[in-house]
Formats: sequence, structure tokens, C-alpha cells
Amino acid sequence: MIFSSAEFLFLFLPCTLLLYYIPFFRSLRYRNTLLLLVSLFFYAWGEPVYVLLLMLSILVNWLLGGQVGADKPRRRAALIGAVAFNLSGLFVFKYLGFVCENLGLMGLPVPAVQLALPIGISFYTFQAMSYVIDVYRGKSPAQRSVLDVGLYVAFFPQLIAGPIVRYETVALEIHNRVSSWADFCDGVPRLIVGLGKKCILANSMALVADGAFNTYAPSAPMAWLGALAYALQIYFDFSGYSDMAIGMGRMFGFHFLENFNRPYLAVSITDFWRRWHISLSTWFRDYVYIPLGGNRTGPGRHLFNLFVVWMLTGIWHGANWTFLFWGLYFFALLMLEKFFLLKPLEKAPAVVGHVYTMFFVMVSWAIFAIEDLGHLAGYLKVMFGLGGVPLTNSWFGYYLTSYLPVLCLAALASTPLGASIYRRLGQKAQYALCTVLVAGGLLVCTAYLVAGTYNPFLYFNF
Repeated sequence: MIFSSAEFLFLFLPCTLLLYYIPFFRSLRYRNTLLLLVSLFFYAWGEPVYVLLLMLSILVNWLLGGQVGADKPRRRAALIGAVAFNLSGLFVFKYLGFVCENLGLMGLPVPAVQLALPIGISFYTFQAMSYVIDVYRGKSPAQRSVLDVGLYVAFFPQLIAGPIVRYETVALEIHNRVSSWADFCDGVPRLIVGLGKKCILANSMALVADGAFNTYAPSAPMAWLGALAYALQIYFDFSGYSDMAIGMGRMFGFHFLENFNRPYLAVSITDFWRRWHISLSTWFRDYVYIPLGGNRTGPGRHLFNLFVVWMLTGIWHGANWTFLFWGLYFFALLMLEKFFLLKPLEKAPAVVGHVYTMFFVMVSWAIFAIEDLGHLAGYLKVMFGLGGVPLTNSWFGYYLTSYLPVLCLAALASTPLGASIYRRLGQKAQYALCTVLVAGGLLVCTAYLVAGTYNPFLYFNF
């Protein structure tokens, strides 16, 4: 079940809200238990077998988190055990097949392993580790009830595609939140905005990106148009999902941190990664980079720490060489900025930094999107006009003219223009406009869903 589906929007979510706000059952114990049960049902809808893996993760991390929080002589051993358990599960289901395949290509007698990837395993595994680590660090107390740990790990708004919710940011709200009408009214527009991003913008851009990436030899303009479309697709796909998760969290009294901050307005790669997938970059910063020593070490060790973080950032997204290259690509760019480019970029006009950033980000999305190395090499050659590629072709003209309006709409939507106009309106005008946009947005998105338009979710793969 995905958020942008009729069964979720008009059956699952309304029934959950109705049960949650029953006047006779207002205790948080009832509400937390309800949310855990519907979250497990939500996951089991698409993963009827792997929901058992999710429940095992909850149980083991609850047990070890209790040891970390209570038994001082065994705290470190329990922490190591929890990290080993979580990473081993992630390795088996996400990376074992890739490792065996490459060992086989090296001539070693390793059997092929093919396991279906559990949806959202990277997200809920990182959240489970956050729980145990935050308890170990004394930032939040251990939960006495396995149901409360289960709610934190499996809460359906952010279960399968994030954002990665840090335990310390919601620990108090598990037992002390207030589900207010004001939060509910804030959450509904955020949900509809995210739905619109996904159904209208991301899905439309997906058609252009797929048209470019599914051929080995588009023209150079078509290759760049495909990279641009994919940049917009993945942004509105993922930020739309994050908006829906944040909005639904508000509707149930939870306040999740923001996951995106207008990343395509960045003026450097460093700035881009302060704005893009914030929950992942801060997770690696606080749980990997700083424990390794961060920038408090010598230059060589500092460089190594950054290399480890970006290598892990790449392979977190998938078991494929292209994801590793994608992570190291950004590592190289960030090192260039750190030692040479950042100060000149800060002194240059903002438009220079913006053009520079978008150029390298668009190239990065081609690396990210194309998983076959041969196809990727061919596509990059086309992007840079190597190998005698044509200047243009009929497909470029077709996609450009067919999708130019939605391309322009997506480009404008990635800027703060709409929010800036909204803030300048009076309170009554804001209320009226919000009502119209929520009703109209839901109607248009429903029409898209009924029409059965292309509806992929990129981050289900991670």
C-alpha cells in the first residue's frame, strides 16, 4: 500500500483517524497500541512475510535497548550486539546477493543468492539503531514497553520511505503528545501538498526521465533533459513523500523534523547536502562521522572519515557499483570544495554557484538512476557530446513540447515563490486559499489516481 493510492487515501487513513479519535478512548496507551497495530497491518499489506522481520527487529532492539538503559556492566556489549544485529540483517537482505555475485565473477565458488528486498528496511533499520544508540548515550530513556518501541520503529507515515526519525526527537511525544486541532489542521494541507508533488509533478517527470534513460543513445539535449527530469522527479517523489509523512505525523500529534530545504537553490555541493535528505546526512554525521573522530583528528584521518561516510552514503541507497560511485563522486566534489573551491564560490555571485551546483547535481542523478555500468558510460558520453552523437532528434522535440508546462511548473515549485506569495496574504485570504488548494489538490490527485497514471515510488527501493 502506498500513500498515493485510493485504498490508502479513502479507506486506510480515514478508518485509522476515526479509530484514533474515538471520544471514549483518549488514553495514549490505547492510541499508541492502535497506531502500532495499523502500522503493522499497513506494512503487511505489501510485505506479508517480511512483516515478521520487522517485528523481530522491534523485539530484539527493545530487549537490547533495555539492557543498554539499565544494566551498566553490559551496556557496551548490548550496544555492540544491537548494531551487529541490525547491520547483519541489512547486509543479508540488501547486500549479500551483490557480494556473492561479484565474488562469483572473480572465479570463487560462491553460490548465487537472490533475496527479495524488504520494503523500507534501510529506513527502519537506521531508526532502530538510533533508538539503542540514543539510549546508550543517555539522550533519552529506554522504553519499558515493547509496544512503544514498536510504534517508534514501525509508525506507518515514515516506515517505508522515511524521513529517518531520530529517537531523541520523538521520545517524549510517545507518552506526552497532545493531538490538537491546530496540529491536525496543519497536517492536512501538508499531506495534500506532498500528494500533489508526487502525483502531478514526480509522476509526470518520470515519463520524461524514463524516455531518456531507457535508450542508450539519445541526443545530447535529450540526455540533459532526461537528467533534469529525473532531478525533478526524485526531488518531488521523495520530498512529497516526506511532506505526506510529516503531515500525517502532525495529524496524530507527532512533530517530525524537516527532510528537505529547497535543495535546488544551493550554491555549492556543500550547501546542497545541507538541504537534501537532511535526516540521512545528519544520521551519518552523528552516528558515523563524529564517532570516527570527525574533524577533530589530523588531516589524513579527517579525510578518511569523510571517505567512509560518503562510501556508506552511496551504498546505503543500493547494492550496486553505480551507487558506490555516486557516493564517491560527491566525496570528491566536497573535498575539492573544502580545499579549493568553497571560498571562491562564496565570493562569486550566487548565480555562479547555483549553475555550478546544478551542473554537477544533474550529472550525479544520471549516475544514480542508471544501474548498468555500460549503459551509464554510454549515457555520460552522450551528455558530453562524445562519440559523434546527434545534436538533436525528434524525441527531444516531442518530450520538450509535450512536457514543457509541467517542467516549468516543477521548476517553479522547487523555489520558495509559492510560499513567499502565500505569506504576504492576509489571514482570511490564506485560509480561503488553503481551503481551495486542499480541496482542489485532492480532487486533481484523485483524478490522476483513478486514471491509473504511472505511479512509481523511487525510495521504496532503498
